[in-house]
Parts: sequence; structure tokens; C-alpha cells
Amino acid sequence: MRILLIEDDPMIGQSLSRALMDAGMTCEWVRDGMAGELALKSGGYVLVLLDLGLPGKSGFDVLKAMRARGDRTPLLIVTARDEVDDRVRGLELGADDYLIKPFGLKELMARVRAVLRRNEVLAGHVVGNGELMLDMVTRETTYRGKTVLLPAREFALLHTLADNPGTIFSRVQIEQRLYAWNKDVGNNAVDVLIHYLRKKFDNDIIRNVRGIGWMVVRNPSS
Repeated sequence: MRILLIEDDPMIGQSLSRALMDAGMTCEWVRDGMAGELALKSGGYVLVLLDLGLPGKSGFDVLKAMRARGDRTPLLIVTARDEVDDRVRGLELGADDYLIKPFGLKELMARVRAVLRRNEVLAGHVVGNGELMLDMVTRETTYRGKTVLLPAREFALLHTLADNPGTIFSRVQIEQRLYAWNKDVGNNAVDVLIHYLRKKFDNDIIRNVRGIGWMVVRNPSS
């Protein structure tokens, strides 16, 4: 699940990014309103975490423009602004929830899950091809009768493939799903994760399509 974080504070941004990735989600973090709006236009996010006091373009303006063009992506405002008028304005502009800083990471993750459930993102919480199944609630991965609780990055990679069985993903596409835009990615980062997954399960869990990328098969018997 790809989440967009629009937050200009480096410490808060790093903390939230890590919490989301530790929960097996893909977090893409941008630090100003203009970059956030550009990212939103590219689409593909299940949730947006939006600060209000952003450089370039305020969070309110980002939210207003987003809803005006028909983008209904679930959105949670995370801000230090605790005035009632700000909370009312954010919700009336179309935010799904409003969380005031400082807050605990447990509360943040609980609210993230609640927003996703309300918007039915977690309604079909088990994905896979029948042989390989990922439970998005318990974070458990089951393959050929073996169930393992994977590290966040490995789970996120497998979720990318298992949520789209039969689709080939290139190295660049996988990196974009797994790593924030502002992070340098090692040349063999994807290969290392796939190696770990195959070692824990079986080489057949992920199929390599030479010169193109990787996939989870649509039909396990093929």
C-alpha cells in the first residue's frame, strides 16, 4: 500500500516514514506543498498524510485543490494547529481525520487503519494467488502451508507482486513502490530482498522474467 506523506519537518518526516514502512507500507515523503500536489497528480496512493504549515503551498490549499479536481484519496491531516476553526475547516474541505501534534505513533497507526477501513481499502485484506497469501491485517505471509511474519520491506515487495499476480514489475517499478523518492537505493537492493524471500520460502515464490523483471504467477499450477 502506497502512502504519501507531505511533511516539511525532517525529524517528524523520518519518524512517520519509518513507522509506516515498519508496518509494511510504502511511504513516499515530500517536503513542500507544491511537491505534494505534483505527487498527488501521479496517483496510486491509498492514503495521504498532510501537514498544514507547508512551504510553497499550504496544506489547506493542497487539500482544496485535490478535492476540487475529484481526487477522493483518503486523507489524514497531521498538524500542530489545534484551533477548533482549523479542525472544522480541514474536515469541511474533505479531510477524513485530523490528528494534532504531538501524538504517539500507536495512535497514528490506529487512525491510519481506521481511515483505510472506512474507505474499504482493507475490506479485501487478504491478497495473493491461492498458493501465496498475504494477510494485510496480521502481516502474515503463507506460502505452500508455511506461514512467516516478514520484515516490513520484504513484506512490501511481496505485496507489490502478490497484489498483481501475473503482472511483471521492473526493477525501477519495484524500487518506486518500496522506497521514498528522496532515498538513494542500492543497485542490488531488490535482488537482496528477493534472495531473502526465496531463502525463507522457495525459489518458485517469485518468478524472474529475464531482462524484464519479476512476478508472482497468476495460476500457481502454471
